[in-house]
Amino acid sequence: METDIFLDPVEPDPELPVHRTRHEPRGGAWDTSARVTAVAGLVLAISAFTDWYAGSSIGVKLAVIGWHTGVLGKLVFFVGLAALALVILREAGMELPGGEPESLAVLGLGALATVFVLIRIVSIPDSVLPADARGIGIWISLVAALGVIAGGLLRAAEDL
Repeated sequence: METDIFLDPVEPDPELPVHRTRHEPRGGAWDTSARVTAVAGLVLAISAFTDWYAGSSIGVKLAVIGWHTGVLGKLVFFVGLAALALVILREAGMELPGGEPESLAVLGLGALATVFVLIRIVSIPDSVLPADARGIGIWISLVAALGVIAGGLLRAAEDL
């Protein structure tokens, strides 16, 4: 027996707001805030292995990487990895425990990395004494730390 009734698909009412769950990504796997945070976090982590200080001693040019500048250089690396991990976990559908906004965590990591890099810009450690000039790597670290902050601000704007 055939019916003459054809069911039309129900289209959503454009007047009603669309509600999303908190862990659902808005723009897919590579929305703007995730892209900015991931790239800046990766660059921040890699920049710990670039030359932060340069100089010459007895005619020999030398460069000191961020990893060898003490605890702060190592912390910059791990802060970059943490920012990258937050993006990966968010894209996997996980959210921070306790309902903390991810944008606040990313902003905190970016601010922490910025403070660490600024300390190393202002104060050259004694262990790298012959290297008295700042290398390009420390400036890349500073820009990447500010990029993590920008990613957190973009995420906060998306949440509003």
